[in-house]
Amino acid sequence: MQNARPLPSYLIQRYQGWRATTFTENRVWYRRLSEDGQHPRAMVISCCDSRVHVTSIFGADTGEFFIHRNIANLVPPYAPDGDYHGTSAAVEYAVTALKVAHLIVMGHSQCGGVRGCHDMCSGHAPELEERTSFVGRWMDILRPGYERVAGLPEGERIRALEQQAVLISLENLMGFPFVKAAVESQEMSIHGLWNNIGDGTLMHYDPASGGFVTV
Repeated sequence: MQNARPLPSYLIQRYQGWRATTFTENRVWYRRLSEDGQHPRAMVISCCDSRVHVTSIFGADTGEFFIHRNIANLVPPYAPDGDYHGTSAAVEYAVTALKVAHLIVMGHSQCGGVRGCHDMCSGHAPELEERTSFVGRWMDILRPGYERVAGLPEGERIRALEQQAVLISLENLMGFPFVKAAVESQEMSIHGLWNNIGDGTLMHYDPASGGFVTV
């Protein structure tokens, strides 16, 4: 592969600093993780956005979370069609192999993917309508959510759509037979969260109220 290049120096320096401090101070723990395998208690599906830092928010240690990130923290509908399905594969592995106790979908404020879906569905992003747009076709998952919030004032619509991204994903998760079975047998629970990256607020979906409430 002729196009690959060595890491930039600042990343090498950061790695060397980590190896000399955090790794060295916890060498026994890392060896145990290596030998015993991973046993995470929860899977978290979050956005690729660089401002979303799940392990920092929950103070998680190495090996505690099985994390899958994609554009706008979306879970697609269950579709066993033989094609490539990265998110579905991650969910399958977490539920059937790792047997996590919790499956968490976490959305966030100022999500670029959700904004793209809004603009596409409202006719302001024709480039995302192209069949060749990977982002546009991925954001089609959220079209039903846009239809639910289209009647809201513009100032409220984006945040509502960000939270719909969480709800659509939870709904789609329950379409996976192994997720449905684990939830109904109470071997696993699913959770929907939304994080305001500006003020640190964390909200969770409350079925009783039908909305998101502050944690």
